[in-house]
Amino acid sequence: MLALAGFLTIAVFLAGVLSRRVSVLLALTVIPILAGLAVGAAPRLGELIGKGLTTVAPVAIMITFAVLYFCLMIEAGLFDPAVARILRWAKGDPLKITVGTAVLTLLVALDGDGASTFLITVSAMLPLYRRLGMRPLVLAGVVCLGAGVMNMVPWGGPTARAMAAMDADSGELFLPLLPAMIGGVLWVLVAAYLIGRTERKRLGVITLEDTAVDAPAERTRGERVRFWLNVVLTLALVAALLAQLAKLEILFVVAFVLALLVNRPKWPQQQELFEKHGHNVVLVTTMIFAAGVFTGVLSGTGMIDAMARALVGIIPDWAAGALPPLTAVTGMPLSLVFTPDAYYFGVLPVLAETSAALGGDPSEVARAALLGQMTTGFPLSPLTASTFILVGMAGVDLGAHQRFIFKWAFATTLVMTAVALATGAISF
Repeated sequence: MLALAGFLTIAVFLAGVLSRRVSVLLALTVIPILAGLAVGAAPRLGELIGKGLTTVAPVAIMITFAVLYFCLMIEAGLFDPAVARILRWAKGDPLKITVGTAVLTLLVALDGDGASTFLITVSAMLPLYRRLGMRPLVLAGVVCLGAGVMNMVPWGGPTARAMAAMDADSGELFLPLLPAMIGGVLWVLVAAYLIGRTERKRLGVITLEDTAVDAPAERTRGERVRFWLNVVLTLALVAALLAQLAKLEILFVVAFVLALLVNRPKWPQQQELFEKHGHNVVLVTTMIFAAGVFTGVLSGTGMIDAMARALVGIIPDWAAGALPPLTAVTGMPLSLVFTPDAYYFGVLPVLAETSAALGGDPSEVARAALLGQMTTGFPLSPLTASTFILVGMAGVDLGAHQRFIFKWAFATTLVMTAVALATGAISF
């Protein structure tokens, strides 16, 4: 009963969002509440929603201050020199800019944190995309591809969860997947090239004059001092994010307060900033809290656990040998259904035990899961808060983002699966 209710809830949610007949906000809140009522969880519904909201609250706090921080940095002209240099290098070629976006994402995503990757990359590249008239969907899609592959690093969420669930180390799970990960990186660059070529056909190669990029105005001494203080502050913030010196929300709160002191020390200036960009914060954080309702109800009612058991129960004995590649291929689409905790701590151990009982290597199943489950799939999943950072900052609709990039992300998983099979990381 619970498993069926869970699958129906996910199906109705995806159908509503992808068809654009229901807003994401309503889909994330109304649908799980109705599902909770249907399975008899009415007495506990408030408690479940409260737990879900508490879980996502730190992310919402972080995003609030992160969005305000980067909006302030954009207004202060922090990225203007970088945009001008990229324009001169790319010479207005959307193809080069798209590939450059992929390279930048792959580098920034080394920290293994999707939220900071999206915040930094989208903030840096969105002004350039707007300047050239490129589609924000392209930006969100290419960033999605790069961040998805790099989420496989051992300090990233999926691999860390897999190691904990399997009581294994990175040498057992991650190192055998390095060739597959490299294959995924190369495919991301190829995909960025192909997507960029489409943008080039649509827009053509735009001359610098057409982009209206003027030579940077001469800065006053005070403006130069503020610019370099902003540079130092942002680099220090990125370094702190990479080193994980503190929780993300704490780092962004401190960085934003310091940025205000440097750039907007007076209350009227700060009030103007809040009034101008407050709607961006509300749009993103509202979606995150709505996602908390969704995951809180589905997890608290036991629907997610029941779905996990149901999926494992339908695997026939003859499919044991094909379990690793099947796990790899289905992992990316199932990112739309399972939270990372539910999959790696609920589904993966059962799959691994099934494989071991049928004579297979349980470690292969864990490696296979990492080829798609909340790696290539996480920047499309409505079950991860960072997805809403990506689509919110890029200003794109979640359903449109999923429709645009799903085939490319799934192709990334297929490429990595093929390399993993060829190198022996997983077997058929």
